[in-house]
Parts: sequence; C-alpha cells; structure tokens
Amino acid sequence: MNYLNQNNNIITTSQFIALGYSKALLFKYEKAGLLARVSHGVYSSKDVVVDDLFEIAKRSNNIVVSHESALFLNGLSDRTPFIHSVTIPSGKKLPASIKDKCICFYIKNELFKTGLIELKTTFGNSVQCYNPERTVCDLLRSRSRIDEETVISALKNYVASPVKDLNLLSDYSKQFGLEKKIRTYMEVLL
Repeated sequence: MNYLNQNNNIITTSQFIALGYSKALLFKYEKAGLLARVSHGVYSSKDVVVDDLFEIAKRSNNIVVSHESALFLNGLSDRTPFIHSVTIPSGKKLPASIKDKCICFYIKNELFKTGLIELKTTFGNSVQCYNPERTVCDLLRSRSRIDEETVISALKNYVASPVKDLNLLSDYSKQFGLEKKIRTYMEVLL
C-alpha cells in the first residue's frame, strides 16, 4: 500500500512481483477488494478515480502521449480528447489491452525520441509527451487523420504562445520533411 501511495495509486503486475510478492497474492488482494483491476496487468487502490492517460502511458516505455493529447497537455488546446493519442516506434506493437483505449501513431525509431519531455496530466501524474514543436509537426504529418479545425486552432495557439521556439520548430520541420508546409503556415500566421 505504501508503494501505491507513492506511485499515484497505480501498480503493475511486474512492479508487484519486483517488490517480492507473487501473482497469487496480487489476485488475493484483488479478490479481497484491496485492489481494483484497471486493465490487464494494471491495478489501483480501491475506489480511486484512475487517470486514464497515466494508466495508458504506464503500460510501456514505448508509449509517448502525442497529437491531440499532447496539444492538451502542452496548453495548446482547451479540449480534453475523448480518446487519447499515443505514438510508438515502428516495428513495435501497442499492447492489445489498450488498443481500444487510444489512437496509435507510428514513427521511425530514429525520430521517436525527438521532442520528448515529461508533462503532468490533469491528475498531476507525469507522462512522457512531445513538446509543442514536435506536436505541431505531428499534427501536420497526420492531417488526414485529424480534424482540420483542430489543426488550425493548434497552429494559431502555438503562434500566440509565449513559449514557442520557432528555431526548434524549424529544426524539427527539416527532420520530418515538413519545411515547406511549416514555412507556409508560419508566414500566414505570423
């Protein structure tokens, strides 16, 4: 229970075992009502509201919060996404237990960690997320899968942001092959 309190009331089966306990004890705790199963391999304290985004991000080190969810965490959107967006490296698979809980995007391994930061969810839990500049690039790369209004609103909010880094955005646009698109949007919006 101390471990749960220190880790935002979430524990995975592998963490439970690493603490020296058996799976059988974990199932006994669940059956006794001391723990609640959130999803496959993830448990929480009973009667605690679970942070969905934190729970998804906790499932794998290869999951990074991105696109609309990153927009929200970076303060570039006021709308909380109904379904969270994540990015994983090409060649990796999203765990089957969370496929229905989020929208998944894939990226080349060499670009996966570009713009990676840690941000807090609305519940105060830290998750791996992409910075605003990377998020803008992701939105433009994935325009066919994202609402046009969301993209335009995000670009306007980015341009109005006091913490924007146009040099970093330019660097990322080169890495992602978006130089022309980014330049066009920035010329219109700036």
